[in-house]
Amino acid sequence: MAAQFRSYVWDPALIVAQMVLLQAAYYSSLGLWLALLGAFGSTGPSLHQIFSDEILGFSTPPGRLSMMAFVLNALTCALGLLYFIRRGKQCLDFTVTVHFFHLLGCWIYNSHFPSTLTWWLVHIVCTALMAAIGEYLCMRIELREIPLNSAPKSNV
Repeated sequence: MAAQFRSYVWDPALIVAQMVLLQAAYYSSLGLWLALLGAFGSTGPSLHQIFSDEILGFSTPPGRLSMMAFVLNALTCALGLLYFIRRGKQCLDFTVTVHFFHLLGCWIYNSHFPSTLTWWLVHIVCTALMAAIGEYLCMRIELREIPLNSAPKSNV
């Protein structure tokens, strides 16, 4: 069997490790953004800000800060896709997986399915941002020129 350039071998352990790593990066960077932005609004990060569907909104300052944190987190996690996944065609899969597990976490934390429109809009926008920017960054790396040495190898 001939070797192929960038052949893909299905490795479930690698996929699970990447999912766990990306999920950990998602929540740690979200907590960091909430802490940084919370300094402006004099609120500390809490699980309620991460998992509650009712806190996100335009009417209150904590809601606006939380929405900004989610959007900035999408940009940060796009970098996580670049460093941990490194494949443009897998960015959408991993992005949807991260947000699906976040949806499950919100459902469990609140004991009801998220029903507010702003929660859904914020997460749809964040999913689109994270996937599109992550795919763009990964494609830039994948499309780099392959350096070729024009110097001859040794004459044996």
